[in-house]
Amino acid sequence: MGMFTKSDMDQEMKKVESEVISSIIDKSMTITGGITFKGKARIDGVINGNIEGEHLVLSESGRIKGDIVVSSFNCYGAIEGNIKASLLTARKNCSINGKLEAGSLTVESGAAIQGEIKVAVDHLKPTDHDSGTSND
Repeated sequence: MGMFTKSDMDQEMKKVESEVISSIIDKSMTITGGITFKGKARIDGVINGNIEGEHLVLSESGRIKGDIVVSSFNCYGAIEGNIKASLLTARKNCSINGKLEAGSLTVESGAAIQGEIKVAVDHLKPTDHDSGTSND
C-alpha cells in the first residue's frame, strides 16, 4: 500500500471523490455471492457475500453481510463483516460490525462501530523516547 503523508492522503481522497461511479447495485437488488469490481461501485441494495474491488460506496440504504477488501470504502449504510481498506470513511449514520483494518480511518460522529480496529499499524514508528520494549 505504500507510505502516505497527510497531503498524499488528501490528494488520494480527492481523487477518489472525483472518480465517476462505474457500477451501481440498485435498492431493489439483493445479491448473494461474491462481487469483484474495478473503478468505483455504489451499493444501494443488499449484498450477502464478499466484495473485492477498488472504490466502494455503501449508501444509506445499502446493507452488506460479508468481508470487504478495497482501496477505499465510504460507508453510509450497514455492514456486518470484516473490512480491509487503505482509506476508510465511516459516515454519520453508518453501522459497522466487524474487524476493521485501514491505512487511514475517518469516523464521523454518529457512526456506530463494533469490533476490533487496526489503523495504520504498518506505519507506526516508535517515538524517540521509546525504549522499544514492546514486542508485539
